[in-house]
Amino acid sequence: MRSPNQDTEAAWKYHDGTKHSYRSVRSSRHVLDFANQPLPFKIYTTLEPIPLPKDAPPVTLPALEAVAAPPPAPARDAVPDLGALAALLYLSGGITRVRHGKGWEIQYRAASCTGALYHIDLYLVCGDLPGLPAGVYHFGVHDFALRRLRAGDYRGLLTRATGEEPAVVTAPAVIICTSTFWRNSWKYQARAYRHCFWDAGTILANLLAAAAGQGMPARVVLGFADAPVNALLGLDTEREVSLALVPLGRVSGQPPLSTPEVAPLSFETAPLSRFEADYPAIRAMHAASSLEPGTETSSWRGAGPPGDPAAGSGEPVALTPIPGGALPRDSVTDVVVRRGSTRRFARTALGLPLLSTVLERATRGIPADFLEPPGATVNTLYVIAHAVDDLPPGSYVYHRGAQRLELLRQGSFRDEAGYLGLEQELPADASVDVYCMSDLTAVLARFGNRGYRAAQLEGGIIGGKLYLAAYALRLGATGLTFYDDEVTKFFSPHAAGKSVMFLTAVGHPARRRAG
Repeated sequence: MRSPNQDTEAAWKYHDGTKHSYRSVRSSRHVLDFANQPLPFKIYTTLEPIPLPKDAPPVTLPALEAVAAPPPAPARDAVPDLGALAALLYLSGGITRVRHGKGWEIQYRAASCTGALYHIDLYLVCGDLPGLPAGVYHFGVHDFALRRLRAGDYRGLLTRATGEEPAVVTAPAVIICTSTFWRNSWKYQARAYRHCFWDAGTILANLLAAAAGQGMPARVVLGFADAPVNALLGLDTEREVSLALVPLGRVSGQPPLSTPEVAPLSFETAPLSRFEADYPAIRAMHAASSLEPGTETSSWRGAGPPGDPAAGSGEPVALTPIPGGALPRDSVTDVVVRRGSTRRFARTALGLPLLSTVLERATRGIPADFLEPPGATVNTLYVIAHAVDDLPPGSYVYHRGAQRLELLRQGSFRDEAGYLGLEQELPADASVDVYCMSDLTAVLARFGNRGYRAAQLEGGIIGGKLYLAAYALRLGATGLTFYDDEVTKFFSPHAAGKSVMFLTAVGHPARRRAG
């Protein structure tokens, strides 16, 4: 019997139906109802908090090393204690600083999120850890605490749900990302399903860097049976779903496959808003890309279509990254706490070594079950360079393996970049704009509809790595949305048939205007 995941018309229907265009933006009648804006937290109102230590040791590894580091392979077992978990959760999903004004407060989180609507939640499934008994926990961002949903060791369920993914089998702890649709669709409507993976991606970029800084093995797992994982977390899948698993650490031997009974959960949570609007296209796409236990999960793992393009006829420009000994030593913790989303760029030039370092460090590969062998990618990076010393203004494609840019078209394209970025000033004012683009036809042929999740998530993780690398170099960065087909047209014929997954603008931040 053919699986719904193999009917890839569902992915195309969703993707084409949520594209931005000049016409769609102007014909939309959607109005933001600020009186009904959803709460940016999931709050369990009846469960006792388990406070996380706020004095956990900082992650001192330089951010530019951590962003590019391969997964650690410790000689001994690596088991996170409560302090290590606190640091990982803080640096991936925590509140890093707060600004106050007259009658307002802004809470900045460790990773960027579309519209600052923060619809991604983190859960923890673990065996007995130093300072924390085995169980299923929810991370409460609002008070930096865990709440236990289930007592006992449920890692065996995750082992089965992932078709015995090796990293899950040996992990003492697994973090699970979820999205509550309404917290993002309030503003972005059905397009919010893309944002599930963009915003989970920026969080995972931070998490992977922080784990590397702790010497803690970590891997992104998308190949899992959705229903048992959602049931384990007690999710109302009409509103909230699991997106990705991240096994952390390593222990010798295999945990017991038997687990306690997974009884339904009915804990009360705070209402998000007065009412919620429904966008059926989100739920239809998620159902169509869900996997069943068994062969669907085990066959998921392995190589996908290559995203690194073959050499072309355009003029090559070799990258000139800053030598390792001369790189800034700002730590993971310092960079994450400093990071924000740049709101204004100065129209000043970057040195080619700065751009080279950002690109090289952010694209060394992501440890993920759909990106094999290590260093593989399903996205191709395209660049519009506006102001880079020793690099002619123009459009380029990036060759990861060869560490060079290939010139596609020379010229000044600030106006075009502003238009492509939904007619905003940021992509026009930045020094460079970096687009993650994927050949969805090939990705869906290999992975089915689930490949749509993978391409979007990899784009989000690369975007998050670009953020971290840029801020480690004292630059600014911001993620942006775009006119889908116009971006493909701009980079064609080279990008013909590709779809945009993520856009990141990088440059020197401008000083805030007075007043």
